Amino acid sequence: MDTKKHKIFANHIKLDNLSLQQIKEMHSLFIQYYHNAEFSTFVDDLSEKDGLILIRESKSKRIVGFSTLKTLRFRLKGKEVKGIFSGDTILERKYWGTNKAMICFVKVLLKEKLRDPLTPLFWLLISKGYKTYLLLANNFPKHYPHHQGKFDELATVVEQYCENLYPSYFDAQQQILDFGGDYQKLRGEVAEITAELKRSVPKIGFFEERNPNWREGKELPCIGEINASMFTFFAQKSLRKILQKNNINWDLGLINLTRRLVK
Repeated sequence: MDTKKHKIFANHIKLDNLSLQQIKEMHSLFIQYYHNAEFSTFVDDLSEKDGLILIRESKSKRIVGFSTLKTLRFRLKGKEVKGIFSGDTILERKYWGTNKAMICFVKVLLKEKLRDPLTPLFWLLISKGYKTYLLLANNFPKHYPHHQGKFDELATVVEQYCENLYPSYFDAQQQILDFGGDYQKLRGEVAEITAELKRSVPKIGFFEERNPNWREGKELPCIGEINASMFTFFAQKSLRKILQKNNINWDLGLINLTRRLVK
């Protein structure tokens, strides 16, 4: 197996701009990591989305990952709110850990927020594996469910969008989506949760506590609030990673960045 990494890039594209060949390539990648992922079911689910983040190798343009997206509007306590829902998501194993897709996704969120700044905006997602949950927990300061028991007020938003999208499958008491035994589930060797992982990363242990039957394909519905502090947090986190990679002091890097911005 070729484990050599190539440069990759991610961009947001509308569903209408996808070719049939690209859809087939996406499905071929998807079934490497999921059971019960027939092509017809995959296409039906894709057709309900607005667009997607597509991740490709820079030179070959080979698809190595994607995340489908849909914009929703619904009412919460009499007020209109908006959500960006993430559907099928996958990334080729050798590219796990890259932030290309997340950076692209945050740009999509920023554009959506600037388009309608007064309407509350949320990231809506359902997670059958811990990696998806970590994308939320590590990048959105205000999210639910939270491993420290914070922001329980967001539970009502989770209930609202689950009742909106999946009324027949939502267990309100357990706050779990159960689509039955024929639903897509991760292959056994993909993103397994070990005792060591749970000890070293408490958020992973928390995910399994909230969704103990994730191996059966059950989904944990989650939510992240998209606001100014979230964008600031993500920008600082990204800058810190760049500085650490290049062995640059954080304070010095922040000063230099500030100087550039005020010029």
